[in-house]
Amino acid sequence: MTPKAAILPCGKRLHLQHGPIDLIISVDHEHGRAFKAAIDRFETVLEELASELPSLRLPLRESTARPEGEIANLMHEACLPYAQDQFVTRMAAVAGAVADTILLTMRNAADFQKAYVNNGGDIALYLEDGQRFVTSMQSHEGLELGRIDIRAGDGISGIATSGRHGRSHSLGIADSVTVLAQTAAQADVAATLIANAVDIPNHPRVARKPAAELSPDSDLGDRLVVVGCDKLSSEDQHIAIENGKAKAETLLQQGLIKAAALFFQNEHRIIGQNNLTIHERMVQYA
Repeated sequence: MTPKAAILPCGKRLHLQHGPIDLIISVDHEHGRAFKAAIDRFETVLEELASELPSLRLPLRESTARPEGEIANLMHEACLPYAQDQFVTRMAAVAGAVADTILLTMRNAADFQKAYVNNGGDIALYLEDGQRFVTSMQSHEGLELGRIDIRAGDGISGIATSGRHGRSHSLGIADSVTVLAQTAAQADVAATLIANAVDIPNHPRVARKPAAELSPDSDLGDRLVVVGCDKLSSEDQHIAIENGKAKAETLLQQGLIKAAALFFQNEHRIIGQNNLTIHERMVQYA
């Protein structure tokens, strides 16, 4: 298995793929220099992570020694604020940290005003003065949930989404949680933990299994992850999303995130900066 790279037909986007890592990269200027730097750096990303994988999968409070690799260090820094009072491994920030690393590599090699690295929905973003980035939040079924609108100067360079329908196992029942933060790694871990908090423990309409039964090498071990969630009562939907909202508000107050959008069945919540808006069809559920 070797890294694959392809310039997309528009000429302004690059696709990089190696094992589970799948990136879409866009820059507005100096595409050749930026893309070459990204391709060269991507060659060693998976090998670099694999070399430290056993320690990266350990609960951070059990393995506080700083990792060796550049990406692993970004994962460590992003997760460290959470290590003392809850379970978290550095893997909670891996997708965002990879995106941050590739974006920084391109910035050091080329001049551009606007760029992003999208790692499966976790996005590292760069905007110079006057630039703007607009995209949508979507459900796992492809329906638009709302919009993300970021301008240079907002202090936001990371976007991440987590939930029980995502690529990774979730301890909570959120359909999706999107977080905006200073870096993609910070957004990644925060989205994971907020999505975990959208929950009602031991609810009979929520099916769970040990993570290790589904993925033997999961960093979650024997912790119960959600494998199914039936429609809950309006009251239970409210309780679950309020639990997640409380977590998001705490992280906002601590300066760990800039904004968050939480979605669960008929409920949704928005907190933080005015960079997130809900689709008009969902207002009826507010």
